[in-house]
Amino acid sequence: MASEARLYTFSQETKDHLRKFRLGTSRSNDPQAVIYLIDKTTKEIKQDDDKVVYKTLEEIGDDLPDHSPRFVLLSYPLTLPSGRLSVPYVMLYYMPSTCNSAMRMLYAGAKELMRNTSEVTKIIDIESPEDLEEIPAKLGAA
Repeated sequence: MASEARLYTFSQETKDHLRKFRLGTSRSNDPQAVIYLIDKTTKEIKQDDDKVVYKTLEEIGDDLPDHSPRFVLLSYPLTLPSGRLSVPYVMLYYMPSTCNSAMRMLYAGAKELMRNTSEVTKIIDIESPEDLEEIPAKLGAA
């Protein structure tokens, strides 16, 4: 077992939600996203308290904190240049440049564990809500 798996925890409810979200968004026609954070005291990785499922990149940007990192799971349907519909399931690793080093280390240590547990296909690093505008291009939209 990897050391980060012993340091960070997921509740069974969180694991079930991750699986349900991944499977439920694979055939969606609309973007869907959820935001996850790490509880600093318990080191539990969990969905933010309001448990919102975001429908647009703008909504995600409005709810990202200015000085704290977050993991954002995103299912983003798009049309590829070939004309084929694709629904990539990715993790946005939000790390604002203004966050302190302790938070940077906390989230950096959990990045791969979150990737493996959520079963995303790709991680995209972003530093500000404005970076969300580039997501369709990074995913290969036509």
